[in-house]
Amino acid sequence: MVLLKYLFRNLLRHKLRSFLTVLSVSVAVLSYCLLNTIINAWYAGVSASSSYRLIVRNAISLVFSLPISYKERIKQVKGVTHVAQGNWFGGIYIEEKNFFANFAVEPETFLKLYPEFILSDVEKKEFLKDRKGCIVGRKLTERFGWKVGDRIVLKGTIFPGNWEFVIKGVYRGKDRTVDESQFLFHWEYLNETLKKTNPRRADQAGYFIVGISNPEDAAEVSKEIDELFKNSIAETLTETEKAFQLSFVTMTEAIVIAIKLVSYVVIAIIIVVVANTMAMSVRERKSEYATMKAFGFASAAISFIIICESVLISLIGGILGVIFTFPAVDFVGDILSVYFPIFVLDEVVIYKSIGFSILSGFLSGLLPSFEAVKVNIAEGLRWSG
Repeated sequence: MVLLKYLFRNLLRHKLRSFLTVLSVSVAVLSYCLLNTIINAWYAGVSASSSYRLIVRNAISLVFSLPISYKERIKQVKGVTHVAQGNWFGGIYIEEKNFFANFAVEPETFLKLYPEFILSDVEKKEFLKDRKGCIVGRKLTERFGWKVGDRIVLKGTIFPGNWEFVIKGVYRGKDRTVDESQFLFHWEYLNETLKKTNPRRADQAGYFIVGISNPEDAAEVSKEIDELFKNSIAETLTETEKAFQLSFVTMTEAIVIAIKLVSYVVIAIIIVVVANTMAMSVRERKSEYATMKAFGFASAAISFIIICESVLISLIGGILGVIFTFPAVDFVGDILSVYFPIFVLDEVVIYKSIGFSILSGFLSGLLPSFEAVKVNIAEGLRWSG
């Protein structure tokens, strides 16, 4: 009990120094949490992927399409339960800065393949029966003030022209890992229009989404699908949804690695900051430690006090940093919502931040505690620094 009282009194002995140290740690932890949240947002599509879905695309590149006739042949492959075609539409709402993901999909099968997209029965029914109908994510309605029944016009980039849609439903995700900022409409609407305006581009799908009955058969099913179209004018590459999403992340892997390295540098900064504070404190208290030794306090007790003080300072800073991270994530998430539709602070990041704070405090207190233990009683009592 005496040691604990001494510990807490030491924390408040130099209030300004302790405050600045805690503030420095909290800022460092805040930075660590934000950097790791950005990394998690980068991999959000990978994390949300289902093992029951495969993606079939052109073997050359995603920019090349596949004949819609492939769909019926893919359905015949053993283990395949559903097949839906889709196209990246690339439409712009009013002006270029209003970017969001918009896809032409085969609606009924798509919704079966993505049960994590939650719609009411009424909204689903209205969407399926109107080829000009579309469904939008909850975040898009918040961003643009849309509501069910609104008429939306997108300016086509890949498919030129002004395309009119009617919002028939607003979907929400079953959990926070689901992207709620997508715009989905009928593939048939796109195809029928192309038949009139550009027949050569009609009856083509950008990709096929394939549902399978057993994830363990993914490799076998993928191989069989690709064998179907081997040596054709449009060969296919079939991969799991996770691998498909990961292929986009690997294009910017160098950036992700750089962010990870910076996050580890932040941890090193915490250690340096707290170690510097503790080194100054130990230097100022040499005479106290000598007195404690003279009264019979063991070296272990002195080390315990110093390390506990270091851990406590670091832990307080870490907890405050995590608390500050919640509003910071909301703020940054709003700014980066166009690029990172899923920007959520993960519980694992919180636990790591607290753990690193404790570890940093422990490591920061080790060397100063060794210095305190080595203090000679006679020299320490004469110390006036």
